[in-house]
Amino acid sequence: QVQVVESGGGLVQPGGSLRLSCAASGSIFSINAMVWYRQAPGKQRELVAAITSGGSTNYADSLKGRFTISRDNAKKTVYLQMNSLKPEDTAVYYCRVVVTTTPPYDYWGQGTQVTVSS
Repeated sequence: QVQVVESGGGLVQPGGSLRLSCAASGSIFSINAMVWYRQAPGKQRELVAAITSGGSTNYADSLKGRFTISRDNAKKTVYLQMNSLKPEDTAVYYCRVVVTTTPPYDYWGQGTQVTVSS
């Protein structure tokens, strides 16, 4: 069985910072990529950032410079450092883990709420 658990969300004021974590565990032999998404109320789910097991990264253009993704392959954990937070960053943040099966298969966490408000 595979478990994907996000943590680190909460309430912060505009301009503040948060660090999200996503840990994968269970019968995962190898991870191809780990990806952060978010979904704000009334909006579609959008890609935030992604990182491969080799360290290659990708970001939503609007978030470059404020958000940073990193990983610890040994711990099967991905992090999202969020700085200079804005009210429009308020959303549920989800973690997607892509495993190196043939074909690749993915697993999703339950999400963690981030609220940016004064």
